[in-house]
Amino acid sequence: MKTRLFFITLILMLSVSLAFTQGTDNARTSYAILGGVNFQNFNGKDNSGNQMDNDMIIGYHAGFNVQIPVAPDFYFQPGVLFSLKGSESSLGSLTGTYKLSYIEIPINLVYKGLLGNGFVTLGFGPYIGYGITGNATLGSNSVSIETDVEFKNVVESGDPYETPYFRPFDAGGNIFAGYEMAGGLFLQLNAQLGMLKINPEDKRTVAVYSEELSVKNTGFGLSLGYRF
Repeated sequence: MKTRLFFITLILMLSVSLAFTQGTDNARTSYAILGGVNFQNFNGKDNSGNQMDNDMIIGYHAGFNVQIPVAPDFYFQPGVLFSLKGSESSLGSLTGTYKLSYIEIPINLVYKGLLGNGFVTLGFGPYIGYGITGNATLGSNSVSIETDVEFKNVVESGDPYETPYFRPFDAGGNIFAGYEMAGGLFLQLNAQLGMLKINPEDKRTVAVYSEELSVKNTGFGLSLGYRF
């Protein structure tokens, strides 16, 4: 059901984009491809209810967006991104590195003002994401084991303990600032704050994920793109 909702949202977003495009004959709708690096982490509370203390991992993102004028200097900017997120944690000599791949839909309101020969851009808005694949590397300096992540909302009593689990849906807020050159090349600094818990409910006899646990994606990144 939630997977269907995700794709319905994507279709509605594209339909709204086309409607805006057809209704703004005197304004220019533009398109962009972009990609860049992510610096991602998990924040929130651990199984004991204490604040998490994890290390960032380096990921990446790539995708496209549509920029539709809605008022002088203001634009509606929906997009679709593939984004790699995650975190690294350690306990003594043991470490765990989690890498989660998402399809994301950012929906931003953008201010684009003339500055020199180009434009300064400021944007903010929500995003929704859906986890499609992931892996975890667990071990020490001498031995490590890599296993696939499984996305599900509820871990049932018979589910194996060696598999890491995460909820598939993520959502939160975006904010970015950048500069776009007259020729269309742009650079921007992005930040995201996840609002939804991505750890599942655990119904196993010995629960790995407690009720105190609250894992959320957070991070920032640098994007390079071209608008045409």
